[in-house]
Amino acid sequence: MAREIAIWLYLSFFKAVFNIFNSFPLKNKVTFMVSFTQNPKFVYEEMLRQQIDVHSVFICTKRTYPYFRRNYPDLELYRYETWNLFHILKSMYHIATSKYIMIDNYYGFLSVADFKEGVQCIQLWHAAGALKKFALEDQTINDRSYSAKERFRLVYGKFDKVVVGSNALTKVYEEAFNLNEDKVLKTGIPRTDFFFDEQEKACIINRFFKETPILQEKKVILYAPTFRDQKLNDYEVMLNLDQMKSELGNEFVVLVRFHPAVKPHYDLNEKYEGFAYDFSSHPDINELLLITDYLITDYSSIPFEFSLLERPMIFFPYDLEEYTRNRGVWKGYCEMVPGPVVFTTDKVIELIKNNDFDMEQIQTFSAEWNAFSDGNASKKFVKSVFSKNV
Repeated sequence: MAREIAIWLYLSFFKAVFNIFNSFPLKNKVTFMVSFTQNPKFVYEEMLRQQIDVHSVFICTKRTYPYFRRNYPDLELYRYETWNLFHILKSMYHIATSKYIMIDNYYGFLSVADFKEGVQCIQLWHAAGALKKFALEDQTINDRSYSAKERFRLVYGKFDKVVVGSNALTKVYEEAFNLNEDKVLKTGIPRTDFFFDEQEKACIINRFFKETPILQEKKVILYAPTFRDQKLNDYEVMLNLDQMKSELGNEFVVLVRFHPAVKPHYDLNEKYEGFAYDFSSHPDINELLLITDYLITDYSSIPFEFSLLERPMIFFPYDLEEYTRNRGVWKGYCEMVPGPVVFTTDKVIELIKNNDFDMEQIQTFSAEWNAFSDGNASKKFVKSVFSKNV
């Protein structure tokens, strides 16, 4: 109840201020709402390359603000997650007066933002595919109030366009966002362009090897478990890293990538010095994928992009029954994922030792889910959205 009251107060404030700014004329401007760096970054850089005649504003979360402040010092940039009233009001002003609103996540304010005719709200969702259910299909919504459910429907109803990388993802969005196919932009996922830039990839790999030489000396296993709402503090790593170090430590190292909100109950770097490394703070997961020989995950969307590299994956959904019951996964999980599904560290080690993987399965998976992501996704997207501004 308290949470719903707080949300109601916030949305009431947003609506009142938004309606004032909404009386101002629209400007030839695009406002990015940024909770993840990759898609907005690739779109913005392509807009610069194509010399799109439109003013750009970035409104960032606490986590993404430093990245854009550091890498794009001339960018008009605001933090929305702040008590700074100037940043909040300027953010609301730009949202109300922009012809283009580009978002990459769920933003509750959309439920009360009545955009003017001609405004395009475009969803650059932060995943290239989905194993777990989300949005309107997320089963945790069933426990929310009627007003919360109505708010979710209003938010997803504000999307004028949604970017996809495949017909498979289109079908997921049709259910998750209650979306009509005529709102789909089949241009590919902008940030996947990264995997087709051989020069940039080589530079990043060399940087990793220079900063952490052991990554070049040994094969790299990346463990990237999915965020779980109830396990933020004192998080326990479910893989038995002691056993993995004992059996694989001579040839392998393990990089662990937690969600930024997760806090393990011990220091990985200290406990497993020379074998396991905590890379949770690294800002770009796709960079980590370049140096990864084996990926271990569960319900994450990372496999959809990793499949572009055609490297082995192991799926370790240790709580599959519970997760399916409480959160939900799409169709048959075990049939959908492009790699073996195991529930013990013993099986993980056995697979890696035997290098027992079906690479054709990974190629088929990538062809299905990355059909439109061909290295030119950003270019196609920008041309599609801003054709009149070129």
